[in-house]
Amino acid sequence: MEINARLQVEHPVTEMVSGIDIVQQQIRLAAGEKLSIAQDDIHLNGWSIECRINAADPADNFKPSPGEIKNLILPPGPGVRVDTHVFKHCEISPFYDSLIGKLVVWAEDRHLAIQRMQKALSEFRIEGIKSTLSFHQRVLQDKDFIQGDIDTHFLEKPDDHRR
Repeated sequence: MEINARLQVEHPVTEMVSGIDIVQQQIRLAAGEKLSIAQDDIHLNGWSIECRINAADPADNFKPSPGEIKNLILPPGPGVRVDTHVFKHCEISPFYDSLIGKLVVWAEDRHLAIQRMQKALSEFRIEGIKSTLSFHQRVLQDKDFIQGDIDTHFLEKPDDHRR
């Protein structure tokens, strides 16, 4: 059995479906407090999807795209969460992780979560650098993805195979 004493990058998905602030719980534990919830207190609700938005060019084998973010508009709305550190005129360095942020949505079921993510992706604007927004839009519009007919080889299949 493996135990990780760190947050996983997907922890916002767990937070969205459980309603539990995992970061807050971890900080309280680090401060010597007892965990404020028991396993029986955890009830999962709905569906959540996370898209990691990176400064990379999907059309050029995800080549890093450092530079200045000239404009940034984050998607609003209920069930939409953006965890990010960037801002308008922020400089994306070529020397560090290219993560711009994590776009996370929640909805009552998978179909509605996909629709909410599609809308959030269409409202997300990053100007001045290339990003993985278009890649995520293609995946979320793919009929195999929508139907849940995916496996670990999903991205290796040519686009025309899935249309």
